[in-house]
Amino acid sequence: MRRSLAVAAGTAALVTMCGCTAQTTDAEGKARAPVHIDVSPTGTGSRTAPTTRTPPAAPGDGEARSAAPTSSPEPSEPPEPARVLWSRGDTGREVRELQARLQQVAWLFEGPTGTYDEATEEAVAGFQGKRGLPRTGRTDTVTWERLLGMTYEPGQWELYLMGGQPAAEPDPRCLTGRVLCIDKTSRTLRWMIDGRTRSTMSVRFGSQYTPTREGVFRVYWKSRHHVSTLYDSPMPYAMFFSGGQAVHYSSDFAARGYAGASHGCVNVRDEAAIADLFAEVRSGDKVVVSW
Repeated sequence: MRRSLAVAAGTAALVTMCGCTAQTTDAEGKARAPVHIDVSPTGTGSRTAPTTRTPPAAPGDGEARSAAPTSSPEPSEPPEPARVLWSRGDTGREVRELQARLQQVAWLFEGPTGTYDEATEEAVAGFQGKRGLPRTGRTDTVTWERLLGMTYEPGQWELYLMGGQPAAEPDPRCLTGRVLCIDKTSRTLRWMIDGRTRSTMSVRFGSQYTPTREGVFRVYWKSRHHVSTLYDSPMPYAMFFSGGQAVHYSSDFAARGYAGASHGCVNVRDEAAIADLFAEVRSGDKVVVSW
């Protein structure tokens, strides 16, 4: 009996030191099922780490537990470039409005002329660059919307500050003979012979304190290099029709447009046009000034 106990104790000690599977016997000496003895430091009974099972997802939290999509989203379409509305060489009332609005924000100091010229292109490019837009000099939809937001709608004489508006229908008194037909409403002068318009030009008139007289007159004197004795100002190509009031060229009108006014005379902006007119008009030709 003691020998059996000693053998069992020795076997247990050996197993404890080496870690193995011991074959044991029952009381009758028959073999039992092997006993696995774990001698690892943790003493958990197994060398394999326990497997952790993930609990089933609760109803409704599938999105929270789902993995991020592996496919990348499709690239978005690049934005369409802004559409160009007007560019150099274009003409018309829309260009006049563009120029008038550029004047309101002090990017343009000439015109409006109704022609998209080099000065307009440079003004648009400067406006664009100041606001972080591409400096193309062409007015596209983005540039136009930005300009609209900073300005107000220009009035009739702001659009035609330097002249160029269409002439009104001629006064009935202008339909016969040789006539300087002057209209204060459209601010134009028609040179007419027997009801036919030979030329048209922009004009401006006196201020409210020195108004241009209305009525029917006659050219009584022509003076090519005239200088006013009252105001000491040049009046080239002067054609006098009522006292000291005359039709003549005005460098001030050419420079400032309708921002200025005369002392009662009819100022012509286009020097070449009035030079031709001066050569055609005769003393005694009719002058009609009307609204």
